[in-house]
Formats: sequence, structure tokens, C-alpha cells
Amino acid sequence: MNIDSSLMKPIIETKYLTAENCWRYRAILRYFYLQYEKISYWFYKEEIFEVLKSNLYFSAYTIELCQQDLDTLVQWGNLVPMQDTSRVSTIEEFKNKQFRYQLSEYAVEIERLTIKLENIYIEGASLEPTLFERIRDAVLKIGQMIDAEPKTVGAWWKDLHTDFKRLNQNYQDYVRSFYSRKAEELMKSREFVVYKDNLVEYLRDFVKGLQKNAYFIEEAMRGTNQDKINNILEKAFVFEKSIPRMDIDVSDDALRDNIYGKWQSINDWFVGTPSRISEAAKIYDITNEIIRKITRFASQIAESRSSAANRREEYRKLCDMFLACDDIKEAHKLSAAAFGLANSRHIKSLTERTTESMSSSVYDEQPVQVEIKPKVRGFREKSIRPPIDFKTEKKQKIRAEYIRQLEEEKQIMDSYIENGQIVIKDLPVIEQHVRLTLLKWIGKASAATGKAAKTEDGRLFRLVLPSKGERCILRSEDGNLEMPAYVLKFESALRIQRSSDEATGNIA
Repeated sequence: MNIDSSLMKPIIETKYLTAENCWRYRAILRYFYLQYEKISYWFYKEEIFEVLKSNLYFSAYTIELCQQDLDTLVQWGNLVPMQDTSRVSTIEEFKNKQFRYQLSEYAVEIERLTIKLENIYIEGASLEPTLFERIRDAVLKIGQMIDAEPKTVGAWWKDLHTDFKRLNQNYQDYVRSFYSRKAEELMKSREFVVYKDNLVEYLRDFVKGLQKNAYFIEEAMRGTNQDKINNILEKAFVFEKSIPRMDIDVSDDALRDNIYGKWQSINDWFVGTPSRISEAAKIYDITNEIIRKITRFASQIAESRSSAANRREEYRKLCDMFLACDDIKEAHKLSAAAFGLANSRHIKSLTERTTESMSSSVYDEQPVQVEIKPKVRGFREKSIRPPIDFKTEKKQKIRAEYIRQLEEEKQIMDSYIENGQIVIKDLPVIEQHVRLTLLKWIGKASAATGKAAKTEDGRLFRLVLPSKGERCILRSEDGNLEMPAYVLKFESALRIQRSSDEATGNIA
């Protein structure tokens, strides 16, 4: 605990709660606070006086008393005055100093506290199992927050801290009510039996929510690297630091310590420390103890109702039943039915029960299969090795389909070959895939030495460049392309041309 000068000085802003004329001061500040909630902040003394004067308790109230009360509240720091020069028309009016008044930050928080204290017995506390689910969902998003923006992390951090604060405060207030003197007297009264079952069911729902979610929260916190946590908290610090605060100046160290301290509280609440168990485990034990306490008091009340009855005949009837047993085994069965099992074994499971009734039998539950693994150090589960699927038939189908497509494309391309060549300028409107194939062939031949290349099926062709830079339009289903008037001569045409050259002696 750090004791500094701020802890030593008195809080004079609370004087109006216990001063001699507190009823006047409290009425003024309550009006300011109600208007503050409606986003109306500044008021003149005449407006305050008119509001108070309309009440029966302030029938003898004067404008001078109103000014005096406002000055006192300003002196104590509950109101902040500001001189209004917008309505001043003379020097005398300026000297009279017409003020507007606003609540200070301390007064806002004090009024919130007084309203909460006034309604503390009306609102009460409650146990909300849904808060465990919200906290679990938030903790499971830690991995997503590592790469998130500071604004997203700030919103996630505020939701997590708000839910944790509500959970911690509500469970403490609710549990504390069971240890009060009034609760002890109520549990001993006969009227308590009426709503005993509802109370036990309410506590059990809370315990079930704790059991379902606390383990996941603890494992998620334990499994997250501390460096990642620090990275997320630093982003939350950056977000909090980016919020403009005009009324207070919070140092970076204080703000960072506040964020890290809150995370440590959440971690200790669910995970615990080396020297202390987690608060979640304590809640589980405390809630079970309260349920046992409620059941014990209800049982005592039920026994007190029948305490005046004579049990002699019941015991005599029970003895006759034991005497009528044929053997000791039948007597054991009767004893178990009358007095309960002597040595019982408790079977614990994580499965969902169909009922939470204390009187339900094991035989009423649905059967569940539990796979038990050997507790030996060298145990390993057998790995199932799937057989290798060669997929020969599928490969053959794909290969046949590919060959068929090549053959179709070859037939289509052959339909455009005339006299062993393809003349681009003489082509009709062609399909898109024919255009792509022609351009691919032209590209291959242009990049090759001697302007010769092969098609996909191995046919040799040579690209003949147009004379005098002649150009043409290649028309296709998906548009027209202006290009040089190329000619593609295939292998048969090349051989005929070569034989003609050899006969005439034109071979270089």
C-alpha cells in the first residue's frame, strides 16, 4: 500500500452531506445532477431559485439565501462558477458579476454514490452466470487482439474489465447477505421453507456456470505467453492514453500501472498465485457451503414441525419388518432403504445431467460411456495409417480427357490450315481459344532462332513476316486485334519449298 499526500488531505467536497443546512445544499446539487444526466450543465441562480421555490419545503426561501448557498458550494468545490458577460450592458452589471454554475467532477461522483446508497436495498445484488460466458468469450479472443488495432483492443479491454468488475462485486455483495444476522433469523423461520428450493436452484445455476467456464478461462490465461499479454496491455494503454482528458492529467506510469494491475487482478481471480488458490475455487466452496447451510436449516425446520409426533409406533413397525426378513442380505437391503447406504461411492462426471433434483437416483440418469486411458508414463495412442490410394482409374480418366481435348483442338486448328499454311489476314471470325493458340504460336516462333517452332502435337512451322510491314485485323468472338499480317507455314509446306529451292539451285 502506497500512502502519499493525497491520502492525508480531507475531502471537503463531501461537507454538504453533513453540514447544518445540508437539506438545502443536497437539494441544489441533486437538481444540478439530474440536469447533468440530461446533458444540461450551466444554470443561473435565478433558475435554481425558481425550481426550489416551487417546492413546499422552500416556501420561505429567498434569492439572498440561494446566492449564499451557491457561494458556499463553490467554496467547498462542488460547483464551478463562470462569469457571464453576454448579458452585461452597463459597468454596474459587470461589477455585480452575473455567474453561471456547473457541477464539479467530484460532485458528480458524490451524487452518484448518494443515489446508489439510497437505492442499495432496492437494487440488491445478484449472481449472473452469463458474466462467466462473456468473460470466457473475451479471454478466448486474446489471440485475435495481438494483431488488432489499439482501438479494437481498447473496446475489448473495457468490456472485459466491466464484466469482471460486475461479477466480482455482485458475488461479494450477494454472498455477504447470507452471513448477516437478518439472513440467519430468516433461515430459522418456518417461512423460509417456502422458497428454499428456488434459492438452492438459483445457487446451483451459478455454480454450473462457474464449472462450465472457469476451467476454459484458466487454461486460456495459463496458455498465453506473457509477452503477448504485455503486447495487448500496451495497446490498451495506447488507447486509454489517446482519450483526451481536459479535467485531469494522468501520468503515463499511473495509467499503465492501473491497466496492468487490473489484468493481474483478473488473472489472480481465475488462476490464483503460488501461495493462494484462485477466487473461482473459493466461490465454488463458499456456494456449496451456503447450499448445505440452507438445506441443513430447512431440514431442522422440517424436523421441528414433526418433533411432537410419537415415533414409537414407526420404530416398532420397522423392527417387525427386520424380523420378517428371510436372511441377512434382505436385511441389508431393508437397512439401505431405511437408513441409506453405509459406504457410498461418489462418481464424478463432466456430462450434462437431465435433472438437478437431489432425490433423483443414479438409475434415473442416462447411461454415458467414458473412455479410460492407462495412467502409465509410456502410453501412446495408436496412430492409424491410412492406405495409399493410387487413384489409377481417376488418373486414366483425366489423361483420356486431356488427350481428347488436344485432339479436338488439333482438328479445329487443322480446319484453318490451307495449302499447308495459315494466313492471318484470310481467317474468318474465330473462337477465343483459337486466337489464344495462334498468338502463342506466333510468340514462340518470334522468340526462336530462324523463326521456326513446334506446336503442342510436334508439328514444325515457321513464321513468315509480312512484306512492307503489312497489317491486318484478326477477328475473334471476344473482339478484334490489329496485328502484322503473319503467315504460318507448316512442315509439309516447308519440305516442298526446300525441294523446289534445291532443284533451282537457290540454296544458300
